[in-house]
Amino acid sequence: MCQQVGVDPLASNKGFWAEVLGVGDFYYELGVQIIDICIQTRPSNGGLISMGELLQQLHAKQNAARQEASEDDVRRAVAKLKGLGSGFGLMQVGKTTMVLSVPVELDNDHAAVMEVANRTSSGSGAPGEVTVESLASELGWPEERARRALERLVAEGMAWVDSHGGRTSYWFMSFWLEERLRTPPAQPPPLGPPVP
Repeated sequence: MCQQVGVDPLASNKGFWAEVLGVGDFYYELGVQIIDICIQTRPSNGGLISMGELLQQLHAKQNAARQEASEDDVRRAVAKLKGLGSGFGLMQVGKTTMVLSVPVELDNDHAAVMEVANRTSSGSGAPGEVTVESLASELGWPEERARRALERLVAEGMAWVDSHGGRTSYWFMSFWLEERLRTPPAQPPPLGPPVP
């Protein structure tokens, strides 16, 4: 949105009073940048983006001459966005802070499902992937309860369905992307025999 009209919303620097009091143009302009990223990524993550991914995208857009936004800066800017009405907020899922940019009410079941998906990102399975069976087993729920929670998250666009070979998986792209940010890419094997 900002690029289309040729405006860089992070043109101002964070000053002393903006830091101490949380006021000033920096946080409002950072909020505009956050909204822009959330709108751009919503088709792939359903309005749920990890703090790490958001910061990476913010830093990629920011000029090296300006002060980079920190996690605390993003927290303050999101708090200011709450004044626009429902839709923007922070959500803690395990050790991962997520920025929620859609007006949706999530209950404890949805939070528990995302917690399990986030844990699979931490090494116990494919990053961000869950199944009805894995949720039922891990949370001690009947499969119908797990299915209902997943269907709501799919309907909101926060999870994707992958059915193949008689198996249905549910993917949370925001957790999958967060894992990719945490894990450095593997080095490809050398091509051919070593040259003497």
